[in-house]
Amino acid sequence: MHLHKLPRSSSSFGNAFFLAAHHHVFDLRVFDNRSFRTNQKRFRASISCSFLPSIHQLNDARLIYSVAPSMGHNQESHPESHFRVPAIVDALEEMKLTPKFRGSEVIELQHFEPASVDDIASVHARTYVSGLEKVMDQALEKGLIFIDGSGPTYATASTFQESIIAAGAGLALIDSVAGSKIKGDAPTGFALIRPPGHHAVPQGPMGFCIFGNVAIAARYAQRVHGLKCVFIIDFDVHHGNGTNDAFYDDPDIFFLSFHQDGSYPGTGKFDEVGSGDGEGTTLNLPLPGGSGDTAIRTVFDEVIVPCAQRFKPDIILVSAGYDGHVLDPLANLQYTTATYYMLTSSIKQLAKDLCGGRCVFFLEGGYNLKSLSYSVADTFRALLGDRSLASEFDDPNILYEEPSTKVKQAIQRIKHIHSL
Repeated sequence: MHLHKLPRSSSSFGNAFFLAAHHHVFDLRVFDNRSFRTNQKRFRASISCSFLPSIHQLNDARLIYSVAPSMGHNQESHPESHFRVPAIVDALEEMKLTPKFRGSEVIELQHFEPASVDDIASVHARTYVSGLEKVMDQALEKGLIFIDGSGPTYATASTFQESIIAAGAGLALIDSVAGSKIKGDAPTGFALIRPPGHHAVPQGPMGFCIFGNVAIAARYAQRVHGLKCVFIIDFDVHHGNGTNDAFYDDPDIFFLSFHQDGSYPGTGKFDEVGSGDGEGTTLNLPLPGGSGDTAIRTVFDEVIVPCAQRFKPDIILVSAGYDGHVLDPLANLQYTTATYYMLTSSIKQLAKDLCGGRCVFFLEGGYNLKSLSYSVADTFRALLGDRSLASEFDDPNILYEEPSTKVKQAIQRIKHIHSL
């Protein structure tokens, strides 16, 4: 496979350090299973240099994905564990959605650089970045630490390195998708990465999240590829407060989140619409518990589409959280695998209509391994133009009636606020 090398800037770390940590002594365990060994090998192969697919490969590809499972960043029995990405990768293999089975339709980027400090510092304070690097020594000594005031968010000895690799996996997809010369139908990217990122605020980590992967990618798309207007859709069940805060006064980045009302972290209210020059380019739609497929179809048609059409983005980025699934243990929505297929198909078409197909998904939440892996697999099918297999997994008998009156009221309220 012929790939084009793409260098990325780097810089040295600062000396500032502000993180405080409670020391909890755990063993840093290595799980000796097939997925761990496979992904550990992939890590060693992926951090040397960045490459882009050739123009010929991009012409054939419908989907490009990268994998950064952060196998060393793990707390035993924690929902955001190192089993999440391997479960997805195994499902993609079993359902024949990888390059091995799909040939040139699918590309997996296996060679990419970690994000540089400059990349991370385009969103996060350098004191935080350098402080996290320094606290790795404590994590190595203690096995696992919790960072004060972060939700809590844990760290192990490999958290810093694996987090910049995860962010770099996203930037490599931006290079491939944003740099594509294909007019009208660029391949879609999907970053199968962890730790997730949308709760990480500019000053530090929060809610299982270390660095704001999608926010870092948005700045990178602007700075490196000249894609000025970035439209971010966050469909995680929890509000992406970190992404929200990073761009709250920025008129060139539109952040749109729909999430469960009252869920962690308690932000994302209707009246959080941006400030200063960025007023109107933040849209937060809290949905009532029990919202499901019907609600999301209406949200897409009546809120997302008119916002995107008015904003005229150069690229669409997606914080793809699968914790809204009815089987997920951390929330109370009732999305199904079919909901994610529908939503993905709609976003892909929106990107094709508005910005030449340029669109990259970033994995956020999703903690039931079966619903997570099946839903991501059906997302891949939607991006490839395959029919959904959701009916083989979804059980309509466990669904209950959606709170349609409350959903309608929420949608009408947000349409009034944003003049949609």
